[in-house]
Amino acid sequence: MLLNITHRTTYTYERPVNYGLQQLRLLPKTRAEQDVVNWDTQVEGAKKELTFHDHHNNHVTMISVADGASQITIVSQGQVRTSDTNGVIGEHSGFAPLWYFAEGTPLTRAGALTRQMAKGMNSDFPDELERMHALSNRVLEAVTWTQGETDVTTTAEDAMRDGRGVCQDHAHIFCAAARSLGLPARYVSGYLKTDEDAVHDAAHAWAEAYITGLGWVGFDISNGISPDERYVRVATGRDYRDAAPVSGISFGDHGGEKLAVAIQVQQ
Repeated sequence: MLLNITHRTTYTYERPVNYGLQQLRLLPKTRAEQDVVNWDTQVEGAKKELTFHDHHNNHVTMISVADGASQITIVSQGQVRTSDTNGVIGEHSGFAPLWYFAEGTPLTRAGALTRQMAKGMNSDFPDELERMHALSNRVLEAVTWTQGETDVTTTAEDAMRDGRGVCQDHAHIFCAAARSLGLPARYVSGYLKTDEDAVHDAAHAWAEAYITGLGWVGFDISNGISPDERYVRVATGRDYRDAAPVSGISFGDHGGEKLAVAIQVQQ
C-alpha cells in the first residue's frame, strides 16, 4: 500500500521566544515492511541545525527557534510504501542492546495494579506470542480508550488506576506488564490510515514485544490487532519520551503556548 502522509505541527506563543531547541522524530524508518519513497520536512520560525540517529536508530533533526519568533510551524510529509507482515518486524538492530528494553522507566514502571493484571500469564499462556496477544486484550479491558483524561506525563500505573486512557497509555501499560513477565518491550510512535479524509490531532502509538524465534512483534492495543499495511513506524524507544515526534525546550518569558497538530494519512 502506498500511503501519502502530511504531519503539520504549529506552536503559537503569547510573547516572542528568546531561544529554543527542539528535536524532531518525524522521518519514518525504512525496513522490510515499509519503504520511504520520499520525505521532506520544512520549518518556519526556526532553522535546521543538524541531523543524527539516536541510540534507538530514530532519525532526529535538531532545530533552533529564531530569536523573536512568535510561531513555529513544522510540516513533514512524504510517501511510504507498506506491506503486511502480521506485525512481525524481525530481529533486533540498532545501538541499544536488547536487555535495555527489559528495564522499566518512570513512565513504564510496573506497579501493583499492572503486576496484578499480568499475574499468572506465564503459566496460563506458555507460548510467548499467545501470551502477548492475551496481554494486549487484558490491557484494553482494564483501561477504556478515553480521550482527554491523560497526558504525556501520565504513568502506566496511573492509567491503570484511572481505568481510562489513550493509545499512549495502552502502549505504556503493555510495555510495563510485558517486562514484568520477562520479555523485552518497546514503545512505537507512527501513523495509522483510518478513514481516507480523517485528520488526527496526534500521532498513533502502539507497542512491540520481543518474541523468541520471531523477533520484534507489534501490538496495537487500542485497536486489538497487530499492525498491518495501514501502519507506518516512525520512532521507537522505551517509552513516549524516547519516541516523541517533537520535543524540546524554549527560553524567555514567552507566556503560554498553544499546540496544534493535524495529521492526514491517505492511500
